Amino acid sequence: MTTIKTIAVIGAGVMGQGVAYQFAKYGYPVLLTDNSEAALENARKEIRNIERLDRMLHKSASTVNVLDKITFTADLQSVSAADYIIENITENISLKENLYRQLNGILADHAILAVNTSAVSVTRLASFLQHPQQVNGIHFMNPVHLKPTVEVIRGYHTTDATISITQELLQSVKMIGVVVNDYPGFVSNRVLMLTVNEAVFTLQDGVATVPDIDKIFRECFGHKMGPLETADLIGLDTILYTLDVLFASYNDPKFRPAPLLKKMVDAGLHGRKSKEGFYKY
Repeated sequence: MTTIKTIAVIGAGVMGQGVAYQFAKYGYPVLLTDNSEAALENARKEIRNIERLDRMLHKSASTVNVLDKITFTADLQSVSAADYIIENITENISLKENLYRQLNGILADHAILAVNTSAVSVTRLASFLQHPQQVNGIHFMNPVHLKPTVEVIRGYHTTDATISITQELLQSVKMIGVVVNDYPGFVSNRVLMLTVNEAVFTLQDGVATVPDIDKIFRECFGHKMGPLETADLIGLDTILYTLDVLFASYNDPKFRPAPLLKKMVDAGLHGRKSKEGFYKY
């Protein structure tokens, strides 16, 4: 395995915080970068909270002082020092294309870039970079430190060496990668978004209440969370955006978002992060 000494995480939102924490916890120096100083300051606070809760939950948690391993910076140029870069910005092709074209003049020639995405084409994003063979996807689940299994996405140009390095890197932080091919939504979101969306339709049609819809999935199928609880955790705005991407990618009406979902997003009811979605928090 090519020695990975430094990890760069681009984007200091919820997923970026979780990814930065996971790698720092296992001793990797991490560069966490975002173009918003406020986002970086919030990330510092949230990572401290993740570490505190993780130590409470797992008595044998790492003794590494996580914040000492993370450099918070608004300077994108800093990622030139990284061997492995994990990109977590908003799932918007235009924003990502702009970022990747900037990265062309910054990334080290040997560096591998992983797109942390739930739906966007890894092949398309890799086309914006000089070394598309060194690009793969990693679909981390939220919260990262409690969901050790991830999807590793092989783009059209992704080499076996890139996949191998990614798998070994994940193993070094006690995570497991399941390799899938690059089609919109991959496995998890292609199936999950249909389930969540149909659950919203059943609510909209008055088939059952929110608690009862989730209760059926928890108690009949043994799921830890029902589909509407899951939607609140992910974020209803993220659910809607992902459905829009799937609908546009496959031109299949089965991915059409439920009108109730659109209405809730328009109303600012985005789930846990806005303190209200299908449930109040």
